[in-house]
Amino acid sequence: MNPLKHVAIIMDGNGRWGLKYKKSRNEGHRAGLKTIEKIIKESIKNKIKFLTLYAFSTENWKRPKNEISFLFKLLENFLQNKINEFHKQDIKLKIIGKKNFSKKINNLLIFSEKKTFKNKKLQINLALNYGSKSEIVNSFKLIKKNKDKISEKKIEKYLHTANIPDPDILIRTGNTNRLSNFLLWQIAYTEIFFERKLWPAFNESDFRKIIKKYKNIKRNFGSI
Repeated sequence: MNPLKHVAIIMDGNGRWGLKYKKSRNEGHRAGLKTIEKIIKESIKNKIKFLTLYAFSTENWKRPKNEISFLFKLLENFLQNKINEFHKQDIKLKIIGKKNFSKKINNLLIFSEKKTFKNKKLQINLALNYGSKSEIVNSFKLIKKNKDKISEKKIEKYLHTANIPDPDILIRTGNTNRLSNFLLWQIAYTEIFFERKLWPAFNESDFRKIIKKYKNIKRNFGSI
């Protein structure tokens, strides 16, 4: 049975689900938050220590302005309503990506990280304004700035995920088989599961099935 410490998820399909069932992409994003809550609870049940959620990529800025505004209003409301609950549940929140948002959102993100910093039951890494290519480039810039020698350890030291184990599992919902510039360095030996269901339709049972499959995979890491 493979140990499971870290699950990463590309939460794809909110907009398509919203258009199909509610005639609104925004309603799909709202429904997606309910799935996040289910998966957080299931992660705790399965004693997973790290859950990384791809919430907003560097490429997502190309979306319509009204959709972007709605997404960040949802984020704001979610954190304001949930951060005390996270703290009581011993959940730590860490933002990976560049905090280039409004002052209000930046302050809320910083407050949420500080409030939950010492919590240990589950660490949620929320990928916001995140792009793996720029993360890797930035790592090399910091290596150069600090006059370090290039090595795998030094590259990892300057990634957003420093001191976080690489994902054991990557799940992408939405019936799309691509990585979309997400954790490209970190998933070198991650087991990848592409899920047909759109994110709002993904549930605890789907998550448990993937965990069960993962635990029975023979992982060689390059050996036989």
